[in-house]
Amino acid sequence: MIATSPITLRGEDMYDCGIEMMDDCSSLLDQPEAMRSRLQKNGYLFFKGFHSRDEIMAGRKVVATKLQTDGVLSSDADPMLLEIAEGKQAPGFDGGVLINLFPNGWETIHNTLYAGKRMALFQTIFGETPRHYDYTWLRLVNPGPATAIHADSVYMGRGTHEVLTCWTPWGDTPLEMGGLIVLEGSNQRGDMLNGYWNSDVDAFCANTPNKKDGWATNHGGAIRGSAKEIHTMLGGRWMTADYEAGDLVIFPIHTVHGGTDNHTTRVRLSSDTRYQRASASVDERWIGQSPPAHGPNAKRGMIC
Repeated sequence: MIATSPITLRGEDMYDCGIEMMDDCSSLLDQPEAMRSRLQKNGYLFFKGFHSRDEIMAGRKVVATKLQTDGVLSSDADPMLLEIAEGKQAPGFDGGVLINLFPNGWETIHNTLYAGKRMALFQTIFGETPRHYDYTWLRLVNPGPATAIHADSVYMGRGTHEVLTCWTPWGDTPLEMGGLIVLEGSNQRGDMLNGYWNSDVDAFCANTPNKKDGWATNHGGAIRGSAKEIHTMLGGRWMTADYEAGDLVIFPIHTVHGGTDNHTTRVRLSSDTRYQRASASVDERWIGQSPPAHGPNAKRGMIC
């Protein structure tokens, strides 16, 4: 691809890693076997314009209204642009149950993420009734560095590992604003990553108290190494897109991914949501009216 917009991950030039644009899988939406096969082979599904623009922008307005009320946004710009006010910062991450995050307007976001067309898609992919986690991960990425490279299993691997993440940009998200990148085919690299996939950021060494939470403290769940080093180790291609309102990306919890840097003066708004078969075991950290998440109630001792 031609380097017309900056794409960096914590300052590392992703063009040096041979980053490419994702393939649109919309033609597979009525072909469940083909979707499952593509998901297994490439480690992601990208659907261009899956949701209507109006639906996504309605959800964006809920978040923009809250940020405006909180004084985060510039008073000189349309709030929907999410232009940061001088000296201000967006939360960066705001996760939890939607009704607690947005008492006014939460249903608008909920209906996009957890009802109708979205849940019908996961019914098709799983071939049976799906369930979603009650916890929603909302990303409000400020100008600057974004998310380190990782796989989701280290954060939510206590239930089934047949969990799918859905990344949703809540508005146009051009390359210079950054966004999701995935390492194609990395979900198949159990030969290199099986130990990492089966780690747990909330585990601690019960028999060595001075090393409590050592794994999470030392790693934070991220995979060590630069994007280029990880690419060299695992192969595949780093993939991204010039995202627009309505797009979404689905990937397994074993797919290696991250977020590129935001080179604009606006907040990059997206959400991560998780889905699995309703019949499978579920990670207790992410369900219920007040999920424990990564708090003290989520800690699990192990013999090291």
